[in-house]
Amino acid sequence: MIQKTSRSTNHFTVLITLLRDRKAFLQEIRQGEGLQGKIISLLVCSSVCFALYGAIVGLFHSPAQSLSSAIKLPSLYLLTLLICLPTLYIFSTFFGSNRSLGQHFAVVLSAASVISALLFGFAPVTLFFLITTQHYQFFKLLNVAIFMLTGVIGVQFLYNGIQLISDEDPEGQAIRTRILQFWLMLYGFVGSQLGWTLRPIFGSPNSPFELFRQMQGNIYLDIVKAVSEILGFN
Repeated sequence: MIQKTSRSTNHFTVLITLLRDRKAFLQEIRQGEGLQGKIISLLVCSSVCFALYGAIVGLFHSPAQSLSSAIKLPSLYLLTLLICLPTLYIFSTFFGSNRSLGQHFAVVLSAASVISALLFGFAPVTLFFLITTQHYQFFKLLNVAIFMLTGVIGVQFLYNGIQLISDEDPEGQAIRTRILQFWLMLYGFVGSQLGWTLRPIFGSPNSPFELFRQMQGNIYLDIVKAVSEILGFN
């Protein structure tokens, strides 16, 4: 028991180190220091943080939805990472990057871990509104705003992180930067579409529990519908 507690503490120590001194953490990744340990710790910590936030969000509907969302939310972020990572690595390598797949994975996972930690920080706020409001569309839009804010911060971290671990040789740097900018847009679209595919994550309280819903519409139309309902247009 003591040994398991110590391991958990060590995992979260890695996350705290990332949050406190991001530049030094990324420099260690650039130098290839302790990549395996960092990857394992960040996988554990990000999964726990995403799962906790997903459980709170899903609880607006039911305990069953809470459990489902606790599984879906970490799956959403990690699957998006795995789907998009090969594109970033192959194109970066093709245009002159000498960084390994493990280094790219560690940086992208660091960004996901930053997002998970920020969501964990918002958890008390989300729990407060879970307890004090019954308006589903307001609760959903509140969380969409939180996801967007944490996502923007995570993407900015990822952009800076990839730039930091890049080779100092300027040859090919400009094209790698443009590829990175394109890849970040791709990452956002894949994450949005995957989130829509895995829905429901929130779960409307007026609907029965569903593990997955039929594919129809898209996330952007759903957000417009939610805003219209709050403003009284529906």
